[in-house]
Amino acid sequence: SIRHEIRIDRPAADVWALAGDATMLHTWFPGIVDCTVDGTTRVITMGSGISMPEEILVCDDLQRRFQYRITAPLFKHHRGTIAVIDLGDQTSLVVYSTEADPRTMALVIASGTNGALHELKRQMEGDG
Repeated sequence: SIRHEIRIDRPAADVWALAGDATMLHTWFPGIVDCTVDGTTRVITMGSGISMPEEILVCDDLQRRFQYRITAPLFKHHRGTIAVIDLGDQTSLVVYSTEADPRTMALVIASGTNGALHELKRQMEGDG
């Protein structure tokens, strides 16, 4: 299990509006160029053209928690969790954790999630 977090200078509701929208992942996760959602199935398309199916497990607007698992055969197990925490001062803490088996895949995904959090912060804070 690998966890990354970042503080964003925007209210949790604003951050959740983007981070919690399953159809918008490709707008802030580097390397993902498209995603489609049909019910609880999301298919992400990588820049390389590879598509990867995912199952949406939780999308809780009250707790601001999104959880999914990659269902592609190269994973024995995968679970990704995005949580947006209201810090009470018009800022948010966004936590992105990844569990995966084989473990090496957790490292690969985690490097992407770290970049995704920084891009989310950049977009939310209006830098660049």
